[in-house]
Order: sequence, then structure tokens, then C-alpha cells
Amino acid sequence: MQQQHAAPSRIAQLGAAAGLAVAAGAGAVAYGAFIERHWFALREESLAILPSGSAPFTVLHLSDIHLSLGQHKKTDWLRGLAALAPDLVVNTGDNLSHPKAIAPLLDALGPLMDFPGVFVPGSNDYFAPTFKNPFTYFTGPSKVPAGDIKRRPVELDTEALHAGFGAGGWVNLTNRAQSIPLKGIRFDFSGVDDPHLNRERYAGWPRGAVGQDSAPHVKIAVAHAPYQRVLDHFTADGADLILAGHTHGGQVCLPGYGALVSNCDLPTWRAKGLNDWQAKGRTTPVNVSAGIGTSRTAPFRFACRPEAVILTLTAKP
Repeated sequence: MQQQHAAPSRIAQLGAAAGLAVAAGAGAVAYGAFIERHWFALREESLAILPSGSAPFTVLHLSDIHLSLGQHKKTDWLRGLAALAPDLVVNTGDNLSHPKAIAPLLDALGPLMDFPGVFVPGSNDYFAPTFKNPFTYFTGPSKVPAGDIKRRPVELDTEALHAGFGAGGWVNLTNRAQSIPLKGIRFDFSGVDDPHLNRERYAGWPRGAVGQDSAPHVKIAVAHAPYQRVLDHFTADGADLILAGHTHGGQVCLPGYGALVSNCDLPTWRAKGLNDWQAKGRTTPVNVSAGIGTSRTAPFRFACRPEAVILTLTAKP
């Protein structure tokens, strides 16, 4: 007589399913912490925004490096980006995750300072990151009032960081506007301090040359956090391109869906990549970098590789 085996109990089935779920979750966290956050990528984009007849012009967009101590894979990769020989480097802030990381950051970016560059700060260029309940990111846009350092108790040496960038030839665009001629093209830059800290003050576009608006030029706006009010302002004010970071691309994304949060009021589907923004009848391309690092308090990524972006600008048709 053939022996009949009893079917597993419902409790045993649920226990097995729970065990598999826990194992899958642990595997995903381990993957995000030990593999993907070190799996650096270079995203390539192309935009036809230069004056007619201009030769191609490359912009390397760096953001959210969040450098801490001992991150040799990251610093080696940053040094290697100099092989791209960009015509311009744009750094949109949040460079640090540790008070003692300024020297290794400047060393890693040293080869890139052989090329022209501009920069604006993020909140983690002023204050070291502190632990936050991750569920607060789902309650709405997070914003730290200007001057409120209770949530950012460790102040960073922002002056030393900016002095290092300046010594390397990069231009500080913190609430400033400046024109820079590059490869025969006049680039007009307008930058703001970090909107996430409510510090942005709009400087407009550079002025000074007679008939400058009729001469061929390109207007590039630079900010750390892409809040809608900032994108609206620069788009309505005639920017040809806006560069920002801050979102980390969501940092933890669902495959096939994308980012769950943007850490500002930007729609999550815009949390990374190149998209058009419209305001007051104008349209401006906006590149939001998914960033190179992570916060020290949340050192993992999932379905959202760390990235730098190389934008090839070409002449308008």
C-alpha cells in the first residue's frame, strides 16, 4: 500500500514564505550596500542648444559625491573621469559625508580641476549628515529652515572646501552670476545656494557688455536641489539648460516603476535623467543627476546606480 504524505500545514507554508521574504530582503540590502553603491556609471546625453555653427561641447555633471573616509573605489573612479577631457565640469553640491573628507575629495577631483569648472553647494557641504527616520521621506518634501542647525549639529569647513575648488580654478556660483568664454562660446551662468536649506537668492544673468543679449551665448542655471520654484524661476528667466542633483535618483527604486521619493517637491518620475520643464510659456531641459554617493546613514542603493553625467552640447539645427 502506497504511503500518503500529509500536506504541509498552513502555518508551515506561511513560515516558509516569511523565511524566503526575509532572505530576499537581506539579499537585496546586501546587494545595495556592497555591490550597487560601488557600481559607478556614466550616463551620456546630447542636447542641441549651442549657437548655430558651434562645435560640440562636453559638460561633465557631478553631484552628491558624499565622500567619507576610506572610500577608495569612489575616489579612484573620480580621478579616472579626467580621461573624458570635458570642456566644462559642473558640480552641483553635497560633496561631503565626513568633516575630514575635504582633503581626500580635493585630491580625487584634482585631475578634473585641469578643466574649467563651476560649482554650487548642497546642505552636506555645510553640515555633516545625521540619522533620519527614513519613513519621513514619504511624508512630503523635507526642508530645513535657513539658519536651523539643530538637525545638522556638525558644521563642515565649507570655506576650506570652496577655497580648494577656487584654487583649482573652479568658479563659485553660490547666489552669483558670471560669464565664462569657452571654446569660442560665451556661457552665462546663474547659480543659487541650496534651495533645500531655503538659501537660494537669484542673481539673474551676467550683465555688462553692450548688446550682449543679441550676441551668441548659452544660459546655464545651476542649483543643488531641483525644487519646482527654482525650476520655474530659471525656466521663466530664459535658461537654456538647468543642472541639479540632490534626489539621488530616489536611491532605492522599484524595478519597472522607479523612484519612490525625490526628497523635494519634484515628481518622482523626474528624480533622475534629462527632462523638459515648462513655466510661463517657456521650456527648458533639466538634467537631474542620480548622484555618485549615498548618505553615511543610508549606505546603499537599489535599482539606481551611482552616476556622473556627460552631456554633449551641439549646435541648434
